[in-house]
Amino acid sequence: MNDVSPIASASQDYRASVGRRVLILVGLAVAVLISFAVDLATGPYNYPVTDVIATLFSPENADTKMRVILWEIRMPVALMALTVGASLSVAGAQMQTILANPLASPFTLGISAAAGFGAALALVFGVALVPFVSAFVIPLNAFVMAMLAAGVIYFFSRMRGVTVETIVLLGIALVFTFNALQALLQYLASEQALSAVVFWTMGSLVKATWTKVAVTAAVLAATVPLFIRQAWSLTALRLGDAKAESLGVNVKRLRLTTLILVSLLAAIPVSFVGSIGFIGLVGPHIARMLVGEDQRFFMPASILCGALLLSATSVLSKLLIPGAILPIGVATALVGVPFFFSLIFSSRRRNSW
Repeated sequence: MNDVSPIASASQDYRASVGRRVLILVGLAVAVLISFAVDLATGPYNYPVTDVIATLFSPENADTKMRVILWEIRMPVALMALTVGASLSVAGAQMQTILANPLASPFTLGISAAAGFGAALALVFGVALVPFVSAFVIPLNAFVMAMLAAGVIYFFSRMRGVTVETIVLLGIALVFTFNALQALLQYLASEQALSAVVFWTMGSLVKATWTKVAVTAAVLAATVPLFIRQAWSLTALRLGDAKAESLGVNVKRLRLTTLILVSLLAAIPVSFVGSIGFIGLVGPHIARMLVGEDQRFFMPASILCGALLLSATSVLSKLLIPGAILPIGVATALVGVPFFFSLIFSSRRRNSW
């Protein structure tokens, strides 16, 4: 009888764990592709998914009308759903990591609310925070205000004695502040401007363009490798500041660089599509339940979960009301609120033990 040594047994368990997580990532990637195809097939006129796939791979043999609808109208929207969902989810994942708070996300820390106020300034009064660029005044205003909110969070995080809890409370204060300022603008706005502000704050993928998709994808592609380089340090940070520092991690610098990257990653998508809540909160939690805290798997799982959630929500927004497209921010709230309640009750059950 051959006895398996503890080291060999631990090695086998580790390989099995890695294999299981890889399979989960592959499954998520397949689900994203399926949702993407369904999103392309769904609209005022529904196409069979098989016809959509055939048109994508052989556009020269496809019907001209169908080819134009898929490539010029639906493709930017479907790709925008994937890139925005991935960006918000990985931003929320890293916010939760550096702040050690399960409720941290671009939405709860005031970045989305600040972007909404910036857009409202342009829609109500025509104020351009970036002069001489009239073509993109709304997304630029939203981006500037979102980065300003991130700068405020960063400034206070550098003060002596400021804790992670203080940063979270500051983010909540920013949410209420910018929401109040936006409500004031809505009170002063004309009927036309008011409807435009309300529509923007609900979030929408309808106005997606190839340029917006390219910018959002470029920011995601530029920031994710930087997170990958810090994967070990970010994983160690989940053990606590003291433990991470004992392992050689510069906790303050890691939090600073991560906060800057996360702010950029959250501000760009929000500036293009409006305020979309819960993706940055729900996506990371689903990823964490599936693969755990190891950033080598948690980060790609967060990206895939966020992309899948927003893509599936995009499909749902076109099916709930026949002939109309529900604002994507409303649809994500409908999906996110039940999960938020389940998170609260699961936390209560864990604390009762």
